[in-house]
Amino acid sequence: MLKIFSTQLSGVFKKIMEMDSFEMEDAGRLLAQAVVGDGSVFIHGFGEMQGVVAESMDGEEPFPKAKRYTDDAVISREDRLLLFSRHSNDPEAIKLGHRLLQLDIPFVAVSTGVQSEKDTLVELADVHIDLRIQRGLIPDETGNRFGYPTLIAALFAYYGIKFTVEEIIHEYEDESGE
Repeated sequence: MLKIFSTQLSGVFKKIMEMDSFEMEDAGRLLAQAVVGDGSVFIHGFGEMQGVVAESMDGEEPFPKAKRYTDDAVISREDRLLLFSRHSNDPEAIKLGHRLLQLDIPFVAVSTGVQSEKDTLVELADVHIDLRIQRGLIPDETGNRFGYPTLIAALFAYYGIKFTVEEIIHEYEDESGE
């Protein structure tokens, strides 16, 4: 069972790398604007995606200039937001996306895109990274599927974004002599 899960999960990672590599680069550039400038990167996760926030803030290698997003956070135009949600049609995530648009705050969203709906994070976010997990990865004897690793996939995407941001910061520091 674990071997099947591991193989399928590897396939998810490969899809994210192949199909969203440009989005990861764009996300890194967008977030790096706050890091090398006067802003902060607010990070927020809905549901289980709070695990990404914990990693980004409390992990061994925290995200540069990161802050936890809360509803009462004071956000300026120099700031950026990195948002994680299981699906792109999560009502609370969409509500936050609309608020950020009203405040003219650029943001990156990471979620599984829901193609059949309008007004999702796919359309609202400046950059959207699709986790591409529509169902569980492991089939059972009755035709159902289980093993729905959205948090693991989100952490993979998070690290892709983080590594890109750090690479941009190092290039900026080398060029500016900081």
